[in-house]
Amino acid sequence: MLETIWFVLWGLLWAVYFVLDGFDLGMGTLLPFVTRNEVERRTLYNSAGPFWDGNEVWLITAGGVTFAAFPKAYAVMFSALYAPLLMLLFALIMRAVSFEFRNKVDSPGWRKLWDVFQFLGNFVPALLFGVAFANLFMGIPIDKDGVYHGNLLLLLNPYGLAGGVFFVLMFSLHGALWLAIKSQGDLHARAVRTAKALWPYLVGVAVLFLAMTAAYTTLWSNYAKVPPLMIFPVLAVASLLTIRFLLSSDSVVLAWVFSALFIIAVTFFGVLGMFPNLLPSSMDPSAHVSIYNGASSPLTLKIMLGVVAIFVPIVIAYQAWVYSVFSHKVTDEDLKMDNAY
Repeated sequence: MLETIWFVLWGLLWAVYFVLDGFDLGMGTLLPFVTRNEVERRTLYNSAGPFWDGNEVWLITAGGVTFAAFPKAYAVMFSALYAPLLMLLFALIMRAVSFEFRNKVDSPGWRKLWDVFQFLGNFVPALLFGVAFANLFMGIPIDKDGVYHGNLLLLLNPYGLAGGVFFVLMFSLHGALWLAIKSQGDLHARAVRTAKALWPYLVGVAVLFLAMTAAYTTLWSNYAKVPPLMIFPVLAVASLLTIRFLLSSDSVVLAWVFSALFIIAVTFFGVLGMFPNLLPSSMDPSAHVSIYNGASSPLTLKIMLGVVAIFVPIVIAYQAWVYSVFSHKVTDEDLKMDNAY
């Protein structure tokens, strides 16, 4: 029972991270395509500025839960996926530095350099998250000892790349909607047009990814066994269709909410499809790292539940306060402040 609770919490933490940092990753990916001048670029930076580092807390939390609740899964994951995880780490560092260094020197060339780093620091993680999770859904070549029998190129298979493109488009749409919420004038209108333009591509890739999931993975088997779980793919489809309807009426806030629901539903579709496995093996079913053979002791899981019950509400309360304080649109007056990016 405790293992199942922590598996659901593990999936929930990833879903929350993808929703919150997803719009940062999406906006950074769209930076070269939706902004036309320095004011618009600074507006985009300030739309993410108060939130991005707090949003990354959920990535650390998801990694921490993997380490403490499922140490074997953590060990195998960081061994087998060492190269892509290192690339992910460097990309996130690149993004963080670009926020802080961009305006340290009053030079167009200097700012352009950090804009490139901002783009790469968001596009690369979005792509890698999709590639990584698609490969987890499909299974990776690990043996009974948790030894990985593959390389980085093996992860760049058709299904993995489809997952990467899907995540990039999903986060880009999410980011375009957030930018529309935070901006005004031409930038707002361009962000809405970008979201509308991205939507059919996301639908097309989502359908392709869903079809490939049936061909490359066994995710659907859990849904055949437990039909009520179908609520998650149904919610994903309904949310995606609702986004387009809301965009037609320029209801960008509600569209962003349904984009968040879409991301949550997609995440749980994949996570619950893997249950009870955390790291399925493509070599030998007996080599799967599951919640049963990869979990910590019951005492550890109980103690961690107490820790989570105390500290997660504190994090949620703090982030709710931050989002409330910075809920307004980014204006020219905001950009004149000393603490503006």
